[in-house]
Amino acid sequence: MTADDHLVWLRREGRIVIVGASLAGLRAAETLREEGFTGSLTMIGDEPYEPYDRPPLSKAVLLGKASPQYTELPRRRDIDAKWLLGVAATGLDLSAKRVRLEDGNEVEYDRLLIATGVRARPWPKEAEAQLDGVFVLRTRDDAVGLERRLRASPRRVLVIGAGFTGSEIASACREQGIAVTLAERGGAPLVGALGGVIGAVAAELHRENGVDLRTGIMVAALEGDPAGRVRAAHLSDGDIVEADVVVVSLGATRNTEWLAGSGLGAGPRGIACDAGCRAFDFRGIVTDDIYVAGDVARSPHPLFGYQFLSLEHWGNAVSQAEVAAHNMINASADRRPHIWVPAFWSSQFGVNIKSVGVPSMGDEIMITQGSLAERRFVGAYGYQGRVIAAVSFDNTRWLDFYQRQIETAAPFPVEFPTVDRRPEGQRPVPSDFPDPSLPSHGPTVTLSGYSPTDRRLVFTPAHH
Repeated sequence: MTADDHLVWLRREGRIVIVGASLAGLRAAETLREEGFTGSLTMIGDEPYEPYDRPPLSKAVLLGKASPQYTELPRRRDIDAKWLLGVAATGLDLSAKRVRLEDGNEVEYDRLLIATGVRARPWPKEAEAQLDGVFVLRTRDDAVGLERRLRASPRRVLVIGAGFTGSEIASACREQGIAVTLAERGGAPLVGALGGVIGAVAAELHRENGVDLRTGIMVAALEGDPAGRVRAAHLSDGDIVEADVVVVSLGATRNTEWLAGSGLGAGPRGIACDAGCRAFDFRGIVTDDIYVAGDVARSPHPLFGYQFLSLEHWGNAVSQAEVAAHNMINASADRRPHIWVPAFWSSQFGVNIKSVGVPSMGDEIMITQGSLAERRFVGAYGYQGRVIAAVSFDNTRWLDFYQRQIETAAPFPVEFPTVDRRPEGQRPVPSDFPDPSLPSHGPTVTLSGYSPTDRRLVFTPAHH
């Protein structure tokens, strides 16, 4: 069978299996059908629910404005798939082309898409993590349990980790009049994602809205009462915070353990793939029948020096899924690279925060529009003399412009006449990111070296 014949056969009657029935998995399945794939499609998901949307879980759901049951993702079309939900994949046999499931079954494939995403990093001390009232927030079930607790008027909520999710949870608590303490290992909220200059603005925002913000602090231990309910947290400075709800928001862990021993280039930082979303094996050789998309993928990005990026972004999951699906069923000459510019948004205390590019690569920042004091501004990040990212607080209309600046490697410092000529906007200042080898809550974009065989970057999770 020639390559062309094989492709015709694959498109008509091949077996495609998608592991990970969330946003990336669903959008890939829809794209496969849109592009004419008529073979069998199997969707494997470890949660018992059809694909649902995660961003509302830390925003509208916690505020009681949306029911977790109504967060199902809209369907662009019927995908005519076999759904295996509530059953996790536990292994992969590359030579036999089979996915092993936890119920003992195996599913054969001709092409495989891995979109297993990430899970919330748990509290490291298991006995404390099991206390009643200790939550993480990642899944629909997490959101249901936490929202129920917030409705029951807790005396105080402690949020551990002031990344985007932790900050959104603190904001949701304050909006409902609930006392909240936010403990962050770094010097400010959002510091791992946006740096210290912007972190200082976020810190003011929290304090003005009544959050008891503790920075430069680790939580040493959680304490339960005799009935097994959480009642207090012991901080590294000797302080004790009494709280009846604790939300652990220490970032994410990539779901790759099920691939151990499979021969794929998979590890704690994700699954390495090429710009066309094809997975690498552990020797750095690209596979042609296994593709990766979404939060679990590490892919090289031409705009950022072909560094491997791991992105926990909604838009990236959609874009990467569409590219992976297209490339799975097309000849190599018709394949496309995945070159989506990272973009992220968050809403806290009524302020809309958006970023484009990779802020954590930027070593300098300039406030180019608006002012930090008014909290309506745009900041541009520079790296090696070019614009690498931008962030806006309540000022999104500029971001498309900055996205084009990033895509064209525009020079930094920026010098166009629209730049505000206030003192803070006239010269770049250090963006003040923490040492990346000491992760706090973790940025939503992670630079992770140049190749799956590049073993120099050693990542040790922080123990709070």
